[in-house]
Amino acid sequence: MDKLKAYIIGFLVVLLAVAGFIVYNWGFWKLVQVVLAIGFVGFTLALLFFTALTLYAESWKYGAILAVLTAIAGYGSYLVLTWQKLEIVGGIIAFFVLLLAFGIWYISEPDLSIADRFRSAEKLERMGRYKQAARKYEKAGNYEKAAEMYLKLGWLESAAWAYEKAGKYEKAAELYEQLYEKENDTYYLKEAHEYWKKAGNMERAAKALEKYAEEEPWFWEDVAKLYEELGNEEKAREAWEKALEYYTKEAQEEGVFWEDVGNIARKLGREELAREAYQKFLEYCLKEAENDPMWWKHVAEAYEYLGEKEKAEEARRKYEEYRQRILKANEETSQFPEN
Repeated sequence: MDKLKAYIIGFLVVLLAVAGFIVYNWGFWKLVQVVLAIGFVGFTLALLFFTALTLYAESWKYGAILAVLTAIAGYGSYLVLTWQKLEIVGGIIAFFVLLLAFGIWYISEPDLSIADRFRSAEKLERMGRYKQAARKYEKAGNYEKAAEMYLKLGWLESAAWAYEKAGKYEKAAELYEQLYEKENDTYYLKEAHEYWKKAGNMERAAKALEKYAEEEPWFWEDVAKLYEELGNEEKAREAWEKALEYYTKEAQEEGVFWEDVGNIARKLGREELAREAYQKFLEYCLKEAENDPMWWKHVAEAYEYLGEKEKAEEARRKYEEYRQRILKANEETSQFPEN
């Protein structure tokens, strides 16, 4: 048994002992009085705190409401402590329970007025209350109608979300493309790409991702692969060329990307450039391996690219030796854990 469970059980035992002591000495109704008193006084103090906080924030409307509720709770506390007019105490409890239920009901649809809650989505639509109608349609699971309401409001992103929920992915994709044109935010192009894919329109998905890659060049490789899947060799090659240009710039700052340069150059049939890139990748890996033997694995890969199999095997042997040392150290640690 852990400490938390022990503390909980101990607390419950003490609580039951105190309750039993009260019942034994003063009877069951004294226990009821004590429980109600603790509840009423605690609730009154909490309301008093929030009333003071609200008034301090100069929110006079809500401060006044809380002050009235605090007075009611305080009166209930007085009646419980003096143990009189119990029917009024019951009424106060019922009042707060109903108030809580009303609050939960009201919060469940914060955008709707009390009158709107009793109107149908169709009537709200006819009244031109499109925001409220959209909320009603959403609650009924009619997301396509909700999307129509959002479009009437000009809320394109909300409409796209509703079309997504309705399974109308092509309409969601179109709206995200419109949002990109309107907001000039590449995030929307990425979303459009995802929804065109879900809609099964890979051509439009590729075009959206291509436009996205123009501003986020990291994705040119994905564009190239997508065009390859579509069988569009010309567009795929254009994308691979742009991916090569991007990775070459990155490799000049961070040598690990020379591997990507080599792979793409080889794919494009530029063997001389590929070999040059692999050589630079090898130099980078050898330098890293001086400080971190894990890099011998990548040294082996670089030698493989260059066709130097013996050196690749030697590098792979060094990596395996390092790996075995790590495994042995982990086994020893597990056999002799620290106290």
